[in-house]
Order: sequence, then C-alpha cells, then structure tokens
Amino acid sequence: MTATPQPAVQVLVASDLDRTLIYSSKAARMGRDRPPVVCVEVHDGNEVSFMTAAAAQGLVVLAEAATLVPVTTRVPEQFERITLPGPAPRYAIAANGGVLYVDGTPDRAWSAGVGRVVGSAFPLSAVWEHVGQICRPEWTSKLRNAAGLFCYAVVRRDRLPTGFLDELSGWASERGWRVSLQGSKLYCVPEALTKTAAVAEIVRRTGVELVLAAGDSLLDIDLLLGADLGIQPRHGELHDTGWSAPHVVQTEAVGVCAGEEIVGWFTETTARARGGGCRCASAPQAAGDKDQQQHDTDERREPFG
Repeated sequence: MTATPQPAVQVLVASDLDRTLIYSSKAARMGRDRPPVVCVEVHDGNEVSFMTAAAAQGLVVLAEAATLVPVTTRVPEQFERITLPGPAPRYAIAANGGVLYVDGTPDRAWSAGVGRVVGSAFPLSAVWEHVGQICRPEWTSKLRNAAGLFCYAVVRRDRLPTGFLDELSGWASERGWRVSLQGSKLYCVPEALTKTAAVAEIVRRTGVELVLAAGDSLLDIDLLLGADLGIQPRHGELHDTGWSAPHVVQTEAVGVCAGEEIVGWFTETTARARGGGCRCASAPQAAGDKDQQQHDTDERREPFG
C-alpha cells in the first residue's frame, strides 16, 4: 500500500536586521580574511550596510522556500533605505512591530490597532522628557521621536556614566517600558509594542505552521520566545548579558559572518522541516520547559485588536 505524501510544512522566517542579517562596516568585524560582501543600504550617497556575498545568495534561495519577513526597530524611513537580495518580501515589520508592511505599503488597520494599545501605556511625552533630562550633552548627540511610538538617543556608549543603563532600565521597567542599547542607539520602547505581535498577525494571515526567528538585542527576546525555533549571533546584547532559551541556538561566528551562518541555519532548518513534514526540526527540550514555552508563545502571539 502506497503511503499518502504529506504536504510540506509552511515556514515563516522572521529575522531582525541590524547586527543580525546586515552589518555596518564597524559592526561587521571583518579581519584580514575579509569575505566578499554586497551592499544592502545606501544613505546620503554612502554604502552603509552589508551582507556577505554568500549570505546574499543564500537569502534568495531561502525566500523561495519560506515566507521571509524582515523585522526591525528602525522607523519606516530608515527601513526603506534597505534593499535585501532577491524579490521584495510580501511582509515586513518596522518600528519594533508598530508598522506592518504588506506588499511594500504600511497596513493602516494594523497601525491603528497599535496606536490604541500603545496609547494606553505610560505616555511617550513623559519618557521623552525624562530621557532628555538625564542624557547629558557631553555624551549625547541626538534624541529622536520614533514614529510617535517610542524614542531613542544617539550616545557615546564609552562615555556613559557607570550604572546609567541599569538606572534607566529600572525607571523604565516600573512604567511598563524597556531599554535597549544597540551600538550607539539607546532605545526606550513601551512593553506593549512588540515584534512578536506583528509576526503573529502575519501567521494569522498566512496560516504558516513553523516560525523561525533570529535577533541579537533585548528587544528581540519576545521575537525569539514567540518562535518555534530561533538563533542568535555570538555578539550583541543577548550574548553580552548571557541570555538563552532552550529552543534558541547560537552562532559560532561573530560579525557579518554570523549573518551568513544565520542564513544558512534558516535554510537548513526550513529544508528539514519541509522535507520531514514535522514542526520541530531541532533543539530538543524537556517536556515541562516545552509546555511552559508553548503557553508563553500562545500568549505572545496574540495580535493587537
């Protein structure tokens, strides 16, 4: 008797961009054996963000096998400077989940729902005022409002006072906000604004069965916890703070080569999942941990109403 072929598992790949898939020259950490790279972002006439050539080729292959969703804390005008290899993704997420792109256009209904949820949080105006008071001019060059959803300061991280980040993080946490220092940018983001909620909305629309994710910062924790399987680079906030989760692996490489490794992991994991017709491609977990993670995942995947 011939077995009935099982339909291939539909996979969604949700990946952070900066310092995960794409890298500035400084973040790339390229030594003497510099790999060939391709530019994916031009700003003011200058090439500013890169991938290895192998990662770029791999991303084109990956996009044919999975629903590829770029996910970033960048505001729309910053995100729209990026051109990833291959066809433009059907879906993309900017402003830490505040903007959901569908075929290159922000979804107005999604933005309205986000506005209602974020509007009930501790007000941005109060956070802006506090950050403006404590970020001294000797180590702060800019303070920016990000799409009316959150704010960030451009700082000299080597000049930050001892204990400053912990103090700001504690102040923000008491008010339902999160703090993340990524390169020279110090972000203050409401806890209600998450990348996972936007990914959950795409899952709802597409009906995909397996979600893979990658990220390097504290603002990517919810993205990684909300995924079935994840990967983080061996650099960045998550690595520096020792964060880990049972279903999240870590790259061997750092810098732009970690981005290449992440693309390879996405491609291999997608191929195994689609070929095997199963949801779990790797990363075994204890039963109790998996039950708790599934409970947390179900909660985090609730989209904005």
